[in-house]
Amino acid sequence: MSEPDPQYLKVHFRLEVEDDWPPASVESLWGIDRGAGTAELANTPFFVRGVAIGDIVETSVDEEGTRWAGKVVQPSQNCTLRLIVLRDGGSAAARQSVINAFHELGAGGEGIERFRMVSLDIPPEANLGKIKKLLHHGADQEWWHMEEGCVTEAWRTTEVA
Repeated sequence: MSEPDPQYLKVHFRLEVEDDWPPASVESLWGIDRGAGTAELANTPFFVRGVAIGDIVETSVDEEGTRWAGKVVQPSQNCTLRLIVLRDGGSAAARQSVINAFHELGAGGEGIERFRMVSLDIPPEANLGKIKKLLHHGADQEWWHMEEGCVTEAWRTTEVA
């Protein structure tokens, strides 16, 4: 999401940095104010663990006006997976081909050039078995490294198709 809509606000997450990763101590995501000090996450995180698009999180505003995320109060049942694209050096074309391949299976995604990353949003109605199959195949072929940022029980119990 490039331009903020008036209904959107920034929700900041503190990150735990270990061995210089992730490359920032804070990630901010777009959120939709849901009242009572909560916000619904409106984009897929690249570095935050344990949250996915659509999750509703507690928020608090500090003395400088920065809105900080707290715990998830209502999970969306979406999953977040992160890929570091190795194929073609993680080029824009390679990242877009990854996004396109997962889109065919019902997942959304965003890419970030600086870290050759793709962050995937996998809704519960996506073809989880086929997504797992493609993820494992791509990792075996050394097209990408993958990390589970936020997964559900449905994801954990789905067999590779």
